[in-house]
Amino acid sequence: MTRPLIQGDTRLGAVRERVDAASVAQATQIGLYPGCWSSMVPEHATGMLPPMRAANPYGCRVRAWVYERYGSVDELQLREVPTPVPGEGEVLVEVVATSVNLSDWEALRGSPGYARFDGLRRPRTKILGSDIAGRIVAVGDGVTGFRVGDEVYGDNIRGRGGFAEYAVMPVTALSPKPPALTFAEASTIPQAGAIAQQAIATGRPGQRLLINGAGGGSGSFMIQLAVAKGMHVTAVDNAEKLQFMKGLGAHETIDYRRTDFTRTGPYDLIIDLVARRSVFAYRRALGRHGRCLMVGGTLRTMLRMVTVGTLLGALTRARFGVLFVHEGAGNFDQLAAHRAAGSIDIHIDRTFPFVEVPAALAFHGEGRALGKVVVIVRDS
Repeated sequence: MTRPLIQGDTRLGAVRERVDAASVAQATQIGLYPGCWSSMVPEHATGMLPPMRAANPYGCRVRAWVYERYGSVDELQLREVPTPVPGEGEVLVEVVATSVNLSDWEALRGSPGYARFDGLRRPRTKILGSDIAGRIVAVGDGVTGFRVGDEVYGDNIRGRGGFAEYAVMPVTALSPKPPALTFAEASTIPQAGAIAQQAIATGRPGQRLLINGAGGGSGSFMIQLAVAKGMHVTAVDNAEKLQFMKGLGAHETIDYRRTDFTRTGPYDLIIDLVARRSVFAYRRALGRHGRCLMVGGTLRTMLRMVTVGTLLGALTRARFGVLFVHEGAGNFDQLAAHRAAGSIDIHIDRTFPFVEVPAALAFHGEGRALGKVVVIVRDS
């Protein structure tokens, strides 16, 4: 967990040593060191900027949406917090845009149960937001391949912090932002893209695929990837999203409020982004040697998938499991390349200004978004 530097902290040298004259000149030229930021730049780098004078080496506090308890969006408070400082293998990113994910909504509410791994009674990580796109303004020890001024994007699922003006991220979670993508577009890809790529990789051309919860961020990418792969796609969500999913290429759509998709099929592969049904219901919808993968949903369903599902699979030759998504830039860069090439579309339903983070979370969490929801933290 990052902590603010205090005057005299031995780590200050490590941070300062990473800011060379060329980096500072470039960053100053593009506006990365306005106001309080100049206080972190060593005199030898520019010959004119003042040394650190405040207890906070960055000379300022930054705005962030903080929550102390699990609950509704009413728990979120816009506060000024110390500027985070990158440690070894980390960089400090000036956040331009961050997208909202189901994981943010779950972490805010502390539900399902696995969302409380960050703290049983209260969250240890106080700032939500993991999909981040922005510019590097400082680097920690041991960082190679990135420098001040680089435009980057990534999924900071472990440390979060995207609903703030600045966030610390490990370089292992980052990738250079493709020039063809806006910051808003780039912020939609890391988590949803990694989920979509890894889920669809389990399927084969010609298979019948059903995606439950297909009208959101990950689902909208899955539909396009699966159709491009030659799979027959049935997309499930609420009635308001049916036309949207057809527009993405889904061959068939189901309104879950009117039709129980587990009584349709058979399917070769079921991917459930909001799983809450019994293993036996999923088995009913699977064809011979079919497979069901849970991506998100209730803790009870997850436990049943890995216990009852294992036994049922052994008896029926079907397969049941949970998709544990691999992190890191290599798991979402391919989708970004597809987007840059024009073979995949990104649908941003709504953008919200930074001061309306609670509204953005509510809009997404209540299942109203068609595709992705993005928070614009600052002008790009």
